[in-house]
Amino acid sequence: MTDMDDHRSPSIKRRLAAILAADIAGYSRLMGEDEASTVRDLKGHQAVILPLVGRYGGRIIDTAGDGILAEFPSVINATECAVEIQTIMATRNEGVPEPRRMLFRIGINLGDVIHDEARIYGDGINVAARLEGIAEPGGICISRQVFDQVSRALKADFQALGPRTLKNIARPVDVFAIAPVDRGAGPGVTAPNAVDLKQEIHFCTAPDGVQLAYSLIGQGPPLMKTGNWMTHLEFDLESPIWRHLYRELAKDHTLVRYDPRGTGLSDRTVDEISVDAFVGDLEAVADAAQVARFALLGISQGCAVAVAYAVRHPERVSHLILYGGYAVGWNKRVRGAAEKEEEAAMLTLMRLGWGKENAAFRQLFTSQFIPGGTKEHADWFNELQRITVSGEMATRIFTAVGETDVAALLPRVSAPTLVLHTREDARVPFEAGRRMAAGIPGARFVALQGRNHLFLETEPAFGQFLERTRAFLAA
Repeated sequence: MTDMDDHRSPSIKRRLAAILAADIAGYSRLMGEDEASTVRDLKGHQAVILPLVGRYGGRIIDTAGDGILAEFPSVINATECAVEIQTIMATRNEGVPEPRRMLFRIGINLGDVIHDEARIYGDGINVAARLEGIAEPGGICISRQVFDQVSRALKADFQALGPRTLKNIARPVDVFAIAPVDRGAGPGVTAPNAVDLKQEIHFCTAPDGVQLAYSLIGQGPPLMKTGNWMTHLEFDLESPIWRHLYRELAKDHTLVRYDPRGTGLSDRTVDEISVDAFVGDLEAVADAAQVARFALLGISQGCAVAVAYAVRHPERVSHLILYGGYAVGWNKRVRGAAEKEEEAAMLTLMRLGWGKENAAFRQLFTSQFIPGGTKEHADWFNELQRITVSGEMATRIFTAVGETDVAALLPRVSAPTLVLHTREDARVPFEAGRRMAAGIPGARFVALQGRNHLFLETEPAFGQFLERTRAFLAA
């Protein structure tokens, strides 16, 4: 097909995409030895592996036979997905006789792909398929274009294989390999998602009888995160809004999360919505999770809840981390006429349009929480709002947090405290975070780069938050 043909056909679209191609080494031999067992084992592996593609923001193109072909808008996500596939498969192969093990070979390329109404094709896919063919069983081969983007993002054993001539590819391809996963020596790559985020959801009861959903993920010293608007225990682990934060925190800690009353998997219909009720919820979850002493993380309006809890239970809080928060809610701060009109408009939008399929009503909130996000981020956050909380409950929570005022409690916080806030936060003013830090004795204050209220994986604020938080917790 020529470029002229491409322009003449309105149904054909080109775009840059990361392509992951995978197959199982020696699959024909396995089928020849025991077809029924091989098909059964393959389906079992696919049931675990295929959902990972969607979790990393990708889309499956084809799963013919033993193969997997998928595209990703992010080359880093594609590589992370490949690493997790190999890590999981290494675990699943433990105890399986070596001749019967299924070992994926994976190739990843970043290149042009062509979409028409029925299929996807192009050199971007062809190169990925050829890289798969030269990968070691249990290993990953990537092109130079992929390596240039992921080499700084992943701590990996990259091996330069040099230019390779691949079948039906006009020019040599500069190839890098990521070492196969060896369960005895540990994985050849440490990917951000190489931590077990599987969770069991439990329920406990708040003092007023409200049922609260909570879970524990990761391992290590306990880290409790206060509930904040908006979360959903199941949805968040797949969401590009939250998953990177939970993944990193769970590497070094047993992370305890819960959905606040009225939201997520907790009771949706409740009588009381107030800061006192939210603190009672945190008390109930901490007791149910049986964590006697823990670091406490508050995000956004969860900061006020964390402060109140730390004052009530100083013996249980070892460290206090407050990000993007405030001690005084929006309705109690000094505001101009325009700000007051804006908040009133937001309340009206909540009541009238929150639950509608059309996300236009919720987009206003999304643009304040993640103004620097992509369309994918916005779509995820819009959907998170819709499935997490009803319009009526969203209105009640928004009103209640507007009345927050824990300023008088700040001088009574005795736990070591770290306060972080992005300089151009579009939702909670930077000054609100600074004032909160100034009111807590000995608190450290860190200004982060960015304007997103909830930092995204690719922005500097995320790395800065992790670096400062890990150093603080290790001290």
